[in-house]
Amino acid sequence: MKLIAPQFVKPYVKTNKTDANDAEAICEAMSRPSMRFVAVKTVEQQDLQAVHRVRSSLIRERTAKANQLRGLVYEYGLVAPREISSLRRAVPQWLEDAENGLTVRFRSLLAGLYGDLKQLDERVHELDKEVAVITREHEPVRRLMQINGVGPLIASALYALVGDARQYRNGRDLAVALGLTPRQHSSGGKEKLLGISKRGDKYVRTLLIHGARSALRTAPGRTDRISRWALALAERSHPNVAVTALANKTARVAWAMPRHGADSEPERVAA
Repeated sequence: MKLIAPQFVKPYVKTNKTDANDAEAICEAMSRPSMRFVAVKTVEQQDLQAVHRVRSSLIRERTAKANQLRGLVYEYGLVAPREISSLRRAVPQWLEDAENGLTVRFRSLLAGLYGDLKQLDERVHELDKEVAVITREHEPVRRLMQINGVGPLIASALYALVGDARQYRNGRDLAVALGLTPRQHSSGGKEKLLGISKRGDKYVRTLLIHGARSALRTAPGRTDRISRWALALAERSHPNVAVTALANKTARVAWAMPRHGADSEPERVAA
């Protein structure tokens, strides 16, 4: 059994979309010698991926709840702070202030929204602890944490996506699959590189970008080769360019470590 990504089958669908045309397109796509197939995940990887998907959905719900709360209190003349941590401290103060113009009915609604927000915080915290347990139990996940800028969350998400990394020929293929390489618009022998393609798993790519930003922030205090390279790139171009390039290298190292069963060696990473 082999799986094919739908975007690789779509070009072979002729005229209208029907079951017969879809079946013909699948047969045509699978017969191509250069066709890339989707690697089947293990049950362990599926469990890890489920934890991250639930956590991501809870964070979206929490953000939506916080924005709803901000919008409602703004109609009563109260400006909510931007950071969610400050918002958690501000709501109890609004509820206790008897002179801020809030009615009894709205205070009850506000207390309910605050309770929902705290409940979502608790659920996210529980899943964070679950990720920590997974990190302690799985040696491949602990090994990925040797990379600078990779913590339990990124390491477990990478392992859920990559596994033993045998579905990718090299580290560049993994970086391409995550959308961390430039798009091309070349013709007539003229090569034109654009911004990163942003293909693949958006969640893992976002985590890698945040991890690379953290690694770049602490790079001035480090002396390894990759940190010096990232600082030099940030100085001559732009910090965001350096962050994306560092995330690209992190993805390549994350391919090499499980593929060869090796530990992280920053001095051997090509600059």
